[in-house]
Amino acid sequence: MIARVSLEIALRKEFDYLVPPGLVGRVEVGSRVQVPFGPRKVLGVVTALAAESAHAKLKPILKTIGTQTLVTPKVLKLTRWIADYYCCAPEIALKSVLPEVVRREESGWRERLFVRALPVNGEFPKLPKRQQEVWHIIEERRELPLAELLTLAQTTAATVKRLEDRGLIEIAPQISERDPYAREHILPSQPLPLNEAQAAALVRITTAMHGADDQSRMVNAESVEPSKETASSFAARHSSFLLHGVTGSGKTEIYLQALDYCLSRGKGAIVLVPEISLTPQTVERFKARFCHGPQQTLVAVLHSHLSAGERHDEWHKIRQGRARIVIGARSAIFAPIEPLGLIIVDEEHEHTYKQEEAPRYHARDVAIVRGQMESAVVVLGSATPSLESFYNCKRGKYTLLELPERVDNQKLPHVRVVDMRQAARKEKGNLIFSPQLKEAITQRLERGEQTILFLNRRGYSTSLQCPLCGYVAECPNCSLSLTYHRPEQNLRCHLCGHREPVPAACPNEKCRNPAIRYAGLGTQRVEDTLARLFPHARVKRMDADVMKRKDDYRRVLGDFRTGKIDILVGTQMIAKGLHFPNVTLVGIIYADLALHQPDFRAGERTFQLLTQVAGRAGRGDVEGEVFVQAFTPFHPAIQYARRHDFVGFYEQEIEFREQLKYPPISRAALLTLKGRNEEKVKFSAEHVRRELDRLTKPGGRASSPLPAAGQNDDGAHGVTRPTFNDLVIAGPAPAPLPRAETFYRYQLMLRTRAMSKLSQALAGIMAALTLPEDVTITVDIDPVSLS
Repeated sequence: MIARVSLEIALRKEFDYLVPPGLVGRVEVGSRVQVPFGPRKVLGVVTALAAESAHAKLKPILKTIGTQTLVTPKVLKLTRWIADYYCCAPEIALKSVLPEVVRREESGWRERLFVRALPVNGEFPKLPKRQQEVWHIIEERRELPLAELLTLAQTTAATVKRLEDRGLIEIAPQISERDPYAREHILPSQPLPLNEAQAAALVRITTAMHGADDQSRMVNAESVEPSKETASSFAARHSSFLLHGVTGSGKTEIYLQALDYCLSRGKGAIVLVPEISLTPQTVERFKARFCHGPQQTLVAVLHSHLSAGERHDEWHKIRQGRARIVIGARSAIFAPIEPLGLIIVDEEHEHTYKQEEAPRYHARDVAIVRGQMESAVVVLGSATPSLESFYNCKRGKYTLLELPERVDNQKLPHVRVVDMRQAARKEKGNLIFSPQLKEAITQRLERGEQTILFLNRRGYSTSLQCPLCGYVAECPNCSLSLTYHRPEQNLRCHLCGHREPVPAACPNEKCRNPAIRYAGLGTQRVEDTLARLFPHARVKRMDADVMKRKDDYRRVLGDFRTGKIDILVGTQMIAKGLHFPNVTLVGIIYADLALHQPDFRAGERTFQLLTQVAGRAGRGDVEGEVFVQAFTPFHPAIQYARRHDFVGFYEQEIEFREQLKYPPISRAALLTLKGRNEEKVKFSAEHVRRELDRLTKPGGRASSPLPAAGQNDDGAHGVTRPTFNDLVIAGPAPAPLPRAETFYRYQLMLRTRAMSKLSQALAGIMAALTLPEDVTITVDIDPVSLS
């Protein structure tokens, strides 16, 4: 038997190896194996099995890793699509589906000593008092970890060993799973009654799940009736839903009841949540519904705040079929759930679903494709859907489900926009709180209600500058000013991590002004100002500078829920997914921070962020109030967010996108070249532009060998490239952030409706492209950020 193996080194090739007699039956498609590669031993994944090979003298597989195949055939098929569409090496796509701790050669299970009570034969022996006390604990528990027993009994291992010598107990090593929520006591919850809109949405979702088997049969029949609408397009259209509900409309309850229906049909589910919203509160709501009684291990959690050991155990819990629901960040889309019945993508508009390094996949789009491949229903949920998803509803690709009102007849918060230009004229200095917001905070403190203050910028001040000569402290590695962090008394670059002490005077040799001052503000300064204005208020800050340990989120949000914190200050990590009934006031310090960035999505992001943050207010019995402080208060994004009017915002924004052929009207690809020599990078970018221009010329020919996507290079020169009638190429030009981490950056942007075809063409160009050794190029298909 021959095994085709994809190695972990990105060579864009698969290699044939002989399956030795001792491994026959153990090597399957998806098995992790160790193979010889030249003088080295490398790891890889078996992607196919064959009876013969075109190559002679094959080397044998050395050994298999683990007792179970780690990559399922369906996930393997998904990685091939990712490699083709996102223009990356198949090995890199395959590597991304397994957590690093699972890919390791050695077993990651933790073994601990356990004490187990044995049946007593004959007369029970007389024990000394100390051993008697220890035995009572063991008899009651029957089995427990030795370390736990020593703590409970306040005894030594020697005392326990004497009980083993008497034949009363057994001390033996066992695999001890690391459960990140083992210490949490979560009370079970029951399904809540649904309003009319919720019930209608749930019926549509469960009906689609019921019909999934029929859709699967249609997919198998596609080759029989190719003239009709393909089953896969039918399935995608009728099994992909956009659940558009205002904040607090009860989307989570629909998710929970849909999951319950999915489990009742014997299938599993994946719930994707943006990393930033993956709070303990979110996980607890799912575990409270499903993790009680005999279903203790029904829910598994996968995200970056878990330890390596916890991630290892949670992943294997899924692969072994013990966990049937997976909650996690974007990489959880690859969870080996079989059979898969439902995928939920909560807050589907979030940019954190996009991977920043290869493979640069978007988890929302991968979810749609995986659902299509496995005949699973996909539900995208958001109060502020991405324009791409709403556009797909308008075109009939997705089914739109709407929840126009909050549950229990709760009102949406009243939003007041404060013109900070007028407020600044009345107040001297750098104004943080308008008089209106200051008064509203005072009222909430008097009434014992809670407040959330949002500013999407951490640190104390955003820059250090000299008022005499204009000097600004900048990062030596990036095109960014340094941010002042007051507790540490240093200047810091939030991109590359560079730090330096705060100068006592202007560093400009010709100036040396001691009155150098700070400009702008961040969450540290907001927290400091609150302490002065409201000395008796209990204030806590949540941003990346203070949320460093995995339990920090749980601790701070737990304190906020129980009323130990009056005012919570934070960045976007507090903007979504939080439900606190006692929060009646939300203050957005500077609403237009991101509005004027050089990105066509700047308005969309601002609208989404303001609407989401505003949605944290008024989720209890008291109506909420939101103050939006802005220097451009009449911008459409702010005004539509004030009215909670997504459809109005979509209609005016899509008109702008249509005029310029920006996504979602077309699809985009972003090519970024970087190197430490700016002239070399610029020259290389111009060379790439000339190669790309050939794509717009009918019959354009490659200047170097170009293998077709998915095929071997036949060695022919001058291969004809596909041409694009609608291809728009912009650039090369310096990136919005021209220099980052010592590298100069130039970009080219391509727009077309035929992105799959363009991805294949770009793969060919990248394979044939010759650049200077110190210049690299990356391809980002469907980028969410242009920086």
